[in-house]
Amino acid sequence: MAASSRSGVSRKIWALAAAIILAIAVYTAGWFYAASMLKEKTLALLGQQQRSGVTAECSDADYRGYPFRIGLFCSRVAIDDRDNGLAVTLGALRSAAQVYDPNHIVWELDGPAEVRTGQGLATSSQWQALQSSLQTTGRGVERSSTTIDGLKTTIVSTQTQQNFDVSVGRTEAHMRQNGADLDAAVTLENMDILTHGMPQVLPRFTATADVTLAGKAAMLEGRDIGTGLRNAQGEMRRLAVDLGNGQVLSLAGPFSVDDQGRISGKLKLQVEKIGAWREQLKAAMPQAASTIDTASKMLSALTGGGDSASLDLTLNRGRVLVGGFIAIGEIPPL
Repeated sequence: MAASSRSGVSRKIWALAAAIILAIAVYTAGWFYAASMLKEKTLALLGQQQRSGVTAECSDADYRGYPFRIGLFCSRVAIDDRDNGLAVTLGALRSAAQVYDPNHIVWELDGPAEVRTGQGLATSSQWQALQSSLQTTGRGVERSSTTIDGLKTTIVSTQTQQNFDVSVGRTEAHMRQNGADLDAAVTLENMDILTHGMPQVLPRFTATADVTLAGKAAMLEGRDIGTGLRNAQGEMRRLAVDLGNGQVLSLAGPFSVDDQGRISGKLKLQVEKIGAWREQLKAAMPQAASTIDTASKMLSALTGGGDSASLDLTLNRGRVLVGGFIAIGEIPPL
């Protein structure tokens, strides 16, 4: 009887051990499946859409974090959009998600970043830290938030032979799918723009943008990145440049971009502290002092001699018109 009892206990122990081993095997298989999904979603965000002619490469891919976290590590990331002539190379990528919440992914990216386009534009960027998080659903990436500290970028245009240096103390970008549309809000703090061979037009400033792009939700999933803003339309809720001390210039209104990158739209321009803007621009471009004086007087006259002004701007395929018929400049294609 005692032997039979010991035999029954032994069978239960073996059954329990087998169940534990099976559970571990199932969990491990699930972990590696989730890891592969993490890789797919992370690379989708970076642009992997082979059917659209876009590929993303994760060199030396390695999964880490077992058993409670899921992490994808790459020594280098490369994105190639053959159809639109866009090539991007990036540094090391580190991404991770908790096992209990695999749809919430956090990731970091190292520089440098090199970008070349078929339109003759090349950029090289480096930063101190780039961190991001994204929330995914069964359809793809639903929303993302990114912060970049100490961003420095050099932009070279082979078409115009012009070089620019852009530095930003801190960048914050928030994007989300809103049905078929894409909502985006971006803040660039302590920004400097230098054009090689020319004086600095503006001192350090902060730029903000809050925009909705109609039908562009797929850009958040890494799709439709080749065309970018071309063939897009949307609403600019606010695009502003703030020099501090109330010296602000802002734009708002609907806009569209054609297949050549030319912008059209009806925008409201708001300028605060006209006198300060006038002196700032004259100091940077003394050769244009008379033109700047004339323009500031026109702006001030619109408000009866005040120090702020609001006027309507019409954009007609890149041409900037005041009142719908006075041309004051042209915006190059995007």
